[in-house]
Amino acid sequence: MTEAMTEATRAEHCVIACAEEWRGDGEVLASPMGLIPSIGARLARLTFAPELLLTDGEALLVTPDGTVEGWLPYRRHLTLVTGGRRHVMMGASQIDRHGNQNISCVGPWERPVRQLLGVRGAPVNTLNNPVSYWVPRHSRRVFVERVDMVCGVGHDRAAGARYHALRRVVSDLGVLDFGGPGRTMRLVAVHPGVTVEQVREATSFEPAVADEVAVTRSPTAAELQLIREVIDPGNARAREVAG
Repeated sequence: MTEAMTEATRAEHCVIACAEEWRGDGEVLASPMGLIPSIGARLARLTFAPELLLTDGEALLVTPDGTVEGWLPYRRHLTLVTGGRRHVMMGASQIDRHGNQNISCVGPWERPVRQLLGVRGAPVNTLNNPVSYWVPRHSRRVFVERVDMVCGVGHDRAAGARYHALRRVVSDLGVLDFGGPGRTMRLVAVHPGVTVEQVREATSFEPAVADEVAVTRSPTAAELQLIREVIDPGNARAREVAG
């Protein structure tokens, strides 16, 4: 690999941050929603998490290149979803400090000013299996003081749900967990070239900040080669996160 190829882009650091969310999960169903999380899940499966299960999104279990390796009927899929054996990485149009997520509407739910995806499976996901989030544009419009409608359930609303487990939020600026006071959002890492102050300025609420904020690790040469030549040779990731 040439020296130029070893210089990772912001998008590739985001891929690494997403991939790391499945490290140590064991044999669970990885359900990435979004391009960069999908690249991250496939990278994890090809490197440090070979036991991960990947799906085609319908009824099949597949390898990272799409080869069918098993059947996942709907009933079995629901068993994984409701039994904590699935780790989903969802998107968020809005998310607050407690991890409440909104993908349904902007404005009062009785008469919204903008209709989005709808609630979809967010409540079931957040109450029944581990959930992480991916936000490709970290801004005050997304990281809000209060979501307009609760779709994904945060720590302040989970009421002791057995499998409720919000892991982390990965954005194009860094990584946050829920280790702040009262299980609120806390900045734990920034991507190379990003400062803590930049994250604060792009967040409507004041996030807690870890005593030592890490820098997202760079991909290894082997990981870069997999990302660029095997998983995403068309560089679609750059259209989601530039720079």
